[in-house]
Amino acid sequence: MSTPSHAGAPHTAASDGAQPAHGPDMVKVRAAVRGGALAYFVDQFDIYLPIVVLAPATIYFQSASLSASTTAMLSSLVFASTLVGRPLGALVFGHFADTVGRKRTTLVAVGGFGVTTAVIACLPGHETIGAWSIGLLIALRFVDGIFLGGEYTTAVPLAMEWSPRHKRGLYASLITSTSPWAYAVIAAITLLMLQLLPSAGLHSDYVQWGWRVPFVIGALLAAVLFLYYLKQVHEPPKERSGERHKLPFVRLVVRYPKALAQVFVLMTGTWLATNMEAAVTPAQLKDHLLLSSKEVTVTMLVINASAALAYPFLGVLSQRIGRRRFYIGYGLSVLVVGAGSYSLLMASGGGFGAALGWGVLIGVFTVGTFGPIAAYLTERFPANIRSTGYGVGYSLALIAPAFYQFYLRQFDGVMPAHLAPAVLIVLAGALISLGGFLGPETKDVDMADDSTIPALS
Repeated sequence: MSTPSHAGAPHTAASDGAQPAHGPDMVKVRAAVRGGALAYFVDQFDIYLPIVVLAPATIYFQSASLSASTTAMLSSLVFASTLVGRPLGALVFGHFADTVGRKRTTLVAVGGFGVTTAVIACLPGHETIGAWSIGLLIALRFVDGIFLGGEYTTAVPLAMEWSPRHKRGLYASLITSTSPWAYAVIAAITLLMLQLLPSAGLHSDYVQWGWRVPFVIGALLAAVLFLYYLKQVHEPPKERSGERHKLPFVRLVVRYPKALAQVFVLMTGTWLATNMEAAVTPAQLKDHLLLSSKEVTVTMLVINASAALAYPFLGVLSQRIGRRRFYIGYGLSVLVVGAGSYSLLMASGGGFGAALGWGVLIGVFTVGTFGPIAAYLTERFPANIRSTGYGVGYSLALIAPAFYQFYLRQFDGVMPAHLAPAVLIVLAGALISLGGFLGPETKDVDMADDSTIPALS
């Protein structure tokens, strides 16, 4: 996991910055990158639906007699079940992406989560079927997570394999910037729905049917994505997808355990920071700062729009200074600026204006790791296990951070609940920096030449 010396690095045309004699077909490049961006947007749109859309409609799925802590725990399990399903999806679909093909596997995954999201939009509530309502929601979100884990495991490596080396940082950031944009779009849709529909009480319009509208939109977006991949996106050139192995996951674990472990450390910090920003902050804005549902939605929209605007700059920065330096430095900024901004906001007891102001810094300095992550993780693994390596590395680290509510409870009686998330943001920043430090530099990797990938064994 240590950084390789320059003396041991292979000397190739790619490492000198030269372009191949026959450049990539730019029509296919743009189609693959657009497909990757659309796939990532649809994926993240679906992921964050429960956090934003269902927050005002919790009473539809749960008994009103439950305690506040039980209600919060069940709500977190709706989100966590999706995250836990993603590593399984990455493993299954990564296998088929590396053995059958990226495009065909993407189509199956997209079709699967589109149908699952449509089924969720039709679920009856607690008043009709009792505890089965929340149980079915959690189970369907788990299935949804399996298909979602498969979708980005195939679509993102496909886009990166088509991308020119010197633009991978930019293209990766354009793809991943769709994640906070997706959150912002969900927040905007929810805000509009709350503006148009009453949301107070079990039988209000929003609680009974308004929340279904964004889920239907998510299913329709999956249909659009399916048609786009079917008609527009091509498999990567054979030399970039590599010779296929029958058991890519076994090969990943046996041949490249250090690379997988290093990515695991980096991504654990990344997901921990993400959950504090996306899942915990809205609840604290409402419970501690006493913002209204609409003010919380607007604040989260601003936080995620700020992150989205920052991603391209962070991706280009990683291309200039190198991925390794970027992650070491960005992890430190999460530790200092991200945790500091969150703490100052919560300690200030400020209102809506303060939330918007500090929210910009929280957005930029908690989830910016994702800026160049699509490039970094695909550069980290050889072609014949790239989807498996990317998917498992990206998703396996989801599991521990998904149970953030259990960790936060350990601080009960030790420090105020509204400040405890800052401790986990500090830990997240430290893990991101450590993950970056333990890994090699990858920005000059040639996707068609595995000999340019450093420190794999």
